[in-house]
Amino acid sequence: MQKFFNFALGALVGALVGSALALLLAPASGVEVQNQVRSRVQDLIEEGRRAAAARRVELERQLEAFKQGETKTSKVNVKLQ
Repeated sequence: MQKFFNFALGALVGALVGSALALLLAPASGVEVQNQVRSRVQDLIEEGRRAAAARRVELERQLEAFKQGETKTSKVNVKLQ
C-alpha cells in the first residue's frame, strides 16, 4: 500500500510541476491559455454529458427488457460526436 501511495504522490507532483512549466513556457499569453483551457474543459464536460445520456438510454432499455422478462439485452450503439 505504501508503494502505491508513493507512486500516486509522485505522479501527482509530477503532473503539477509539468502543468506549471507548460503554462510558464507556453508561447501564448495567459489570457489565451485560459481561454483555450476553458474551451477544452467545456468540450470535455459536454462530451461527458453525451456519454452519460447514451449510457442512460442503454440502461433504461436494459431495465425495460428485464421488467418484460427478457434475459438477453442488446447493446445500444450511440455514436458520440
